[in-house]
This record gives sequence, structure tokens and C-alpha cells, in this order.
Amino acid sequence: MLPITAYGHPVLKKKGEEISEDYPGLHQLIEDMFETMYHSKGVGLAAHQINRAIRLFVIDATAFADEYPETEGFKKVFINAEIVEEEGEEWEREEGCLSVPGINEYVSRKPVVYVSYYDENFNFHERERFEGMRARIVQHEYDHTDGIVFIERLPHFKKLLLKRRLKDISTGKADVAYRMLLPRKKGKR
Repeated sequence: MLPITAYGHPVLKKKGEEISEDYPGLHQLIEDMFETMYHSKGVGLAAHQINRAIRLFVIDATAFADEYPETEGFKKVFINAEIVEEEGEEWEREEGCLSVPGINEYVSRKPVVYVSYYDENFNFHERERFEGMRARIVQHEYDHTDGIVFIERLPHFKKLLLKRRLKDISTGKADVAYRMLLPRKKGKR
């Protein structure tokens, strides 16, 4: 199990670098990310959340299949993904994040996205369409590869209300069943 980077960690703010199929230990990394995601009870995990600022994320949304049938068997690896188009009226739904444990908030997202990406075998998928909950999960994880945590999509007043809880997470005062990698305190090496 890999430790999850906690809110406030600088890697979560970095734009991810594209990788090649020669990226060292790529297949083991993908395997470890799925294992970490399952252990942490998540449905998606971006490399940023395990302290690597690269454009890679994994998804297995089968846990949502009872409520959202389109997620049944939705297990994918996205490498160097780019959202090339979004469409439809934005819809709100509650989201959470392994890097921000214990905080769930409503986020507006487009219901349909078209994504170009490489899979784990470096096969290119051009403009693959995702909709509904599948689109939401892809957008959430894709945001991580651009250095965006869902909290940043909330209105300013909401972020102010969460400030204390976010500080607690970044200082290790979060009750989680997985290891977290905390940001270093300023001035410490």
C-alpha cells in the first residue's frame, strides 16, 4: 500500500508531466495504485495522490453500480489523458477525495466528456465518450493531473467554512484507515 498525499501537500498543486511507455516501473506502479485505491476504499486514484506529479490515474467505479448502472465494470487506466470536449448542462453531486478525507461537498461538472488517452498497454484512445457518473469520476481524477483538488472548485465562502478541517487534514488530524503523506512544515527539510 502506498501512502496517500494529504491535502496541502505541494505535489497536489503541480501540473503533471506526460510520461512514455518506458516510464520506470510503470506496470508495477499501476498495480500498486489499484491496490492502494482498493485498500483506501476509493473509486479513483491519481498519481499525484501517491506523490508523483505525472499524468496517470486509475479508476474502478464498480462500487457505484447499484446507484449508477453505467459504472458496472468501469475499470480503466488513463495515461496522458486530455479532455478534448465537454458538453451538456452542469450537474451537481457530492464528491469526496482520498487526499481530503472526511469532507464531501457538492461540485458542478459537465455530464459528458470526450477524452483522448493511452491505456496501460500504451494503446491510444481518441475522443472516447464518457457520460454521467463515469464522466464525473474521469473529470475528478483528471483534475488531479492538472494540480486541482475538488475543494478548489467550491465557492470561496465554502472553502472558508472548511479551512479549519482542511488544516487538520494537512497536519495529520484525520481519522483514516490508510497511511497519509503529510506536507512538510515550512522551514523543515
